[in-house]
Amino acid sequence: MDIYEKINELYDRKTKIELGGGSDRIDKQHEKGKLTARERIDLLVDEGSFVELSPFVEHRTTDFGMGEGPGEGVVTGYGKVDGRPIYLFSQDFTVFGGALGEMHAQKIANVMDLAAKNGAPFIGLNDSGGARIQEGVLSLDGYGHIFYRNAIYSGVMPQISVIMGPCAGGAVYSPAITDFVFMVDKTSQMFITGPKVIETVTGEKISSEDLGGSKVHNAISGNAHFRAETEEEALEQVRQLISYLPQNNEEKPPRLDGGQTDDYRPDLADLVPYEATRPYDVRNVIREVADADSFMEVQKEFARNIVVGFARIKGETVGLVCNQPKVMAGGLDIDSSDKAARFIRFCDSFNVPIITFEDVTGFFPGIKQEHGGIIRHGAKILYAYSEATVPKMTVITRKAYGGAYVALNSKSIGADLVFAWPNAEIAVMGPNGAANIIFARDIQKSDNPEETRAQKIEEYREKFANPYVAASRGMVDDVIDPRDTRIKLIQGLEMMRNKKESRPFKKHGNIPL
Repeated sequence: MDIYEKINELYDRKTKIELGGGSDRIDKQHEKGKLTARERIDLLVDEGSFVELSPFVEHRTTDFGMGEGPGEGVVTGYGKVDGRPIYLFSQDFTVFGGALGEMHAQKIANVMDLAAKNGAPFIGLNDSGGARIQEGVLSLDGYGHIFYRNAIYSGVMPQISVIMGPCAGGAVYSPAITDFVFMVDKTSQMFITGPKVIETVTGEKISSEDLGGSKVHNAISGNAHFRAETEEEALEQVRQLISYLPQNNEEKPPRLDGGQTDDYRPDLADLVPYEATRPYDVRNVIREVADADSFMEVQKEFARNIVVGFARIKGETVGLVCNQPKVMAGGLDIDSSDKAARFIRFCDSFNVPIITFEDVTGFFPGIKQEHGGIIRHGAKILYAYSEATVPKMTVITRKAYGGAYVALNSKSIGADLVFAWPNAEIAVMGPNGAANIIFARDIQKSDNPEETRAQKIEEYREKFANPYVAASRGMVDDVIDPRDTRIKLIQGLEMMRNKKESRPFKKHGNIPL
């Protein structure tokens, strides 16, 4: 046998590995509307850039008739997205149903370590039946090694999970620790216990899709951040997200040329009704302030009373946190507090400046909210803004009342710049409620209580609920023409490009979870 025969043998082995579970199982994968592990990688990374690692790894289990498993049910390696390196794994459902065993986990852990050492994003394409039962506790130990790395590398390099099939039991905890979770309609699910187990234990009957499908986790549980109709769309979304992010926590996000000119002055006053009680869609304001078509919303369907996402302003990546007056009057509740706090902490981890558009009535009232822990959950926003050291700017468009005013990046908790529009109302509470309390006796004694109430409301508004009182005490840096909002934000970003701010030494804080 000569070297060329050995080379041919090498290619034969690689061809077998690349076929995974074989043509029949690949056909079944396609019949389900799903792509194979390698097809997904080809769509995610730049053409010809993928380099596979450890393709010859095999399991060591001989019990229960375990046969061959080409590639050990997972493809790992590195490639490029828009010319920038990324590391990844893609589980192969055609081999053992993508179930995770000892060596399968080791392949994933090894490539995670490489991503951390080289400071590059890590992406997991999940399509797995869960732990490999035939390997017993070795499978559970394998999950532990992955969870540990998810946690230790959190805030070191961006971690992204794409759910492209079933993800059950312990398998769901790795995506839950990562920064962003993508799901695909109808073909991806996440749950701790499946429908059959739930029916056995509790008697409840539910389908896999209704229990843990993409709509459920994007709109109800908040466990996922994006959903797509097809796998191709989901992978394109991942590529789009990566374009906003730095490679790691020691870099700044990439800047792009283009966008509107510095002197572009959108007439935002026409988009935001003057009357504080009239709703509007804050996304319309975002689209005018940000560069054209640059806004990528995160968790669009969950806690819709707050809007968060990435955009570019004069080519620079920013994270936006915005009250949404058209939903719950923009008030903060348990879910929106969690949503905003986690997004703020991600931005701070990866050097993304945070811009807040504030129009908030306060924390949402109600027995359900109080008993559900709105105090603890609301405190997360305060904590996240306070610990963040990236450039932080706030624009108060209309209302900023009570504790919610303080929580949403006020000067007192570390905002670098706070701007207010001339119609902004900054106060402990709205003029209506405040006047009813402060002037209750005058209103009761009046011959015309309604007229007196109206007068007192206006008196309170003029004396207290305006931006100039806060500006006179240094809580607002400037009262601005709404049309100058974009210009002011561009100036602020340029001024704070080299911002450095430290915090007292500690192992880590104890955020109220």
